[in-house]
Amino acid sequence: MSELRQRPVASNQSHDTHAGAPTQRRRGSSSASSASSASSKSERDHDQDPVISVLDLIRVALALVVASCGLSYYMTSGESMLWGHRPWYTRWPVVVQWVRGPLSLTPPQLSLYNGSDRTLPIYLAVNGTVFDVSANPVVYGPGGSYNFFAGRDATRAFVTGCFKEDLTPDLRGVEEMFVPVDDVEELSSAQRKIRREKELREARASVEKTVRRWDGFFRNHKKYFPVGKVVVDTEEAEGETTRTLCESAQKQRPKRSQVDKNKNKGSP
Repeated sequence: MSELRQRPVASNQSHDTHAGAPTQRRRGSSSASSASSASSKSERDHDQDPVISVLDLIRVALALVVASCGLSYYMTSGESMLWGHRPWYTRWPVVVQWVRGPLSLTPPQLSLYNGSDRTLPIYLAVNGTVFDVSANPVVYGPGGSYNFFAGRDATRAFVTGCFKEDLTPDLRGVEEMFVPVDDVEELSSAQRKIRREKELREARASVEKTVRRWDGFFRNHKKYFPVGKVVVDTEEAEGETTRTLCESAQKQRPKRSQVDKNKNKGSP
């Protein structure tokens, strides 16, 4: 009798066990679905994270360049978009001249570019190099304060400052303006000869330095640029007599006594 009573209990327990299995399966599937949804949400959040691409960097760089160029153009009153630096390839007249190539002009040909013909540019030359100064017609054009330089090589005038007498490229004898005038006689003839040779070397170096300075002035100017060379007949140039110093250059020559005095002050 007791066995008969216990069997139903066992069957009930078995029934309960089998009945609880679907519940556990439902819980497991619910946990799996929750994990899957959490994973998909994490992936969506990861996809929404901001990513800086190379294209974005290029856009930022271009924006900064454009802003810098615009600010430079404003600050320099339209002179330059590179903060005062103007490479030759950013200047249209220079680019055109580069395409055409350097010019070779004789002195008569160079004289045509003195500004009198408005269809031609304005040229001047320093030590054989021709420069385009058309950007400043007020100074080098007709009626300008330095129009006498236009259409010629006046290197000697750039050195001496004699704008009427020395409008020529001939530099022979111009070194004398840097040689002191002898106003004291305290050396023998041999000593004076040695001293003069030394001073002539120094004087020629001073002439070359002055010429280089003026050449650099036009060559590095933001508005002027070189366009070619002056072709000169060397035989004709060598046949000319040596020019004497103009009056203004003679007055600029230092006195021997003053030079010696300055040397004595500088010596310990």
